[in-house]
Amino acid sequence: MIPPPFLGLEHLSTAVLLLDGGGLILYANPSAENLFEVSLNHICGHNLKQVFGADSPLVSAVEQILPGNTSFTEHELTLSTPSHALLSVSCTFTPVEAGTVRLILEFHQIDKQLKIAREERMLLQQQANQELVRNLAHEIKNPLGGLRGAAQLLELELPKPELKEYTQVIIKEADRLRSLMDRLLTPHRPPQYRMVNIHEVLERVRSLLLAEHSQGITIRRDYDTSLPDIYADQEQLIQVALNISRNAAQAMQGRGEITLRTRIARQVTLAKKRYRLALLIQIIDNGPGVPESIREKIFYPLVSGRDGGSGLGLTLAQSFVAQHHGSIECDSKPGRTCFTILLPVTETTTHS
Repeated sequence: MIPPPFLGLEHLSTAVLLLDGGGLILYANPSAENLFEVSLNHICGHNLKQVFGADSPLVSAVEQILPGNTSFTEHELTLSTPSHALLSVSCTFTPVEAGTVRLILEFHQIDKQLKIAREERMLLQQQANQELVRNLAHEIKNPLGGLRGAAQLLELELPKPELKEYTQVIIKEADRLRSLMDRLLTPHRPPQYRMVNIHEVLERVRSLLLAEHSQGITIRRDYDTSLPDIYADQEQLIQVALNISRNAAQAMQGRGEITLRTRIARQVTLAKKRYRLALLIQIIDNGPGVPESIREKIFYPLVSGRDGGSGLGLTLAQSFVAQHHGSIECDSKPGRTCFTILLPVTETTTHS
């Protein structure tokens, strides 16, 4: 039942939630029910954590607001709704004192056209990056072969065996750079599609990580086992999850927790195409987070937050996901980094 001071809320096109001082949902207007695809009866009397998840940015924002008395607007929040769909919204938080109501939340769905335009810019940037990297790799590989061959010939002519140590440095570094160039060119092979169970992919990644970090790393599984198989390249998906997970383990220096989570997402737009269903895969760690200086460009080639890192792992991951017409995003702060991957469930998938 709507509290008496707020009788006009049911007529608003704006989605509104009313909370008490403990973060309990007292009321959701019809617009909120439509936005979050949930009925008032299912969320009224429940805490925000129960509805949106304990790690939701909405929960942390409310926890900061309730003790004080300051209104503010968060212009972009990504929420996982009760139906497990991802939703981008802006939210205005307004503290009040009216009966048991202590906080009003007003939600506006971020304009879908702006989101599509942003995705299109990212896609164009990614394509430009891939073309640049491919051309650069080809240009570097050719002289590397000549450099390595010259070092081998020079080694045969050296009078002192101890001088061969220096030619070996040249040969090994040439081999290392050649391997790096091969990895840069790898994403351009066509995917080998077949029906793939995403949990088999994640279990393979989990076993590899545990073998590499037998002490110190805990891997938690949070799977929705009802997810359908998808038409995909299994090896590429393994590489995507492995690159992200290895980065997490290395950032935590082999000590911490990684969560592998799967859900279904509904009514998702990917690369300007609407899909009824998509697989949502999240890889979450409790490490130090992505350095702020590179947070906006972590998918760019040769950008790394780790000494000795090649800066290729996430670039390859993004390329493989793009080949599957999916998306990959990162949300990071100290203590929690979450990579979210969306892969469309196509009609080929659902009828195979």
